[in-house]
Amino acid sequence: MGNTFKTVLLLGALTGLLVVFGDYFGGPQGMVIAFCFALLMNFGSYWYSDKIVLTMYRAREVTEAEAPELVSLVRSLSQRAHLPMPRVYIVPGAAPNAFATGRNPQHAAVAVTEGILRIMDRDQLEGVLAHELAHVRNRDTLISAVAATLAGVIMMLATMARWAAFFGGFGGRDQDDEEGGILGLLVMSIVAPLAAVVIQMAISRAREFQADASAGRLTKKPYALASALERLQAAAERIPLDANPATSHLFIVNPLSGRTLLRFFSTHPPVEERVKRLQALQV
Repeated sequence: MGNTFKTVLLLGALTGLLVVFGDYFGGPQGMVIAFCFALLMNFGSYWYSDKIVLTMYRAREVTEAEAPELVSLVRSLSQRAHLPMPRVYIVPGAAPNAFATGRNPQHAAVAVTEGILRIMDRDQLEGVLAHELAHVRNRDTLISAVAATLAGVIMMLATMARWAAFFGGFGGRDQDDEEGGILGLLVMSIVAPLAAVVIQMAISRAREFQADASAGRLTKKPYALASALERLQAAAERIPLDANPATSHLFIVNPLSGRTLLRFFSTHPPVEERVKRLQALQV
């Protein structure tokens, strides 16, 4: 219950950031517009988040005839976890990673990259898939999608604010003092996306530990997931995925690990800590 309350609170904070943008640029009327826009984005996230994310990464749905081992593993794990069979997708690219999406277990999708299929043995791949199905069972996929949508909007507005500052602002309520208005735009454009990332981190980190533990218990092979995480972390350093920062928390390991600055704002807990917990897990 505490984790659920914290998540609702943090999603509210993301919405609040969007409302602050509206207040800065349009005063009370801007706040109302921003709040309505946030509600609209949340509605869109609920119904269409899976399609948006899968399209963003050019994921292709596969059948058992096309990917027999992958689909068979997902089906077996779904039955053991008492979940409906999700759709299965493959994302093109050498960077090894995986994610789950969908508004509920009845509308879930699990996606893996071509790269992960190349480097994982069966037990490791089973552990990764069990982790993603744990997110589905825990209904983390909806929360992650809403957070990604709101964070994406905040980052987009921050980019607009930076350009506006360069070109003299665009009429926020503080524009009577031109220099102050431009400075405010710059501060807003830097602080807001950082705050959005920090909120995403808070939402994602506890849920990653929970999904790891659920996966270890489901497969009864926590060591296999621990090994997979270590291999994925090493590979991410060499071959980072070309991922949108707003969606980085969806993946099993941080897809931006190879980018020096962004890894300091990782939405994932350290792999070393995740491995340590898995090695100590009693199944």
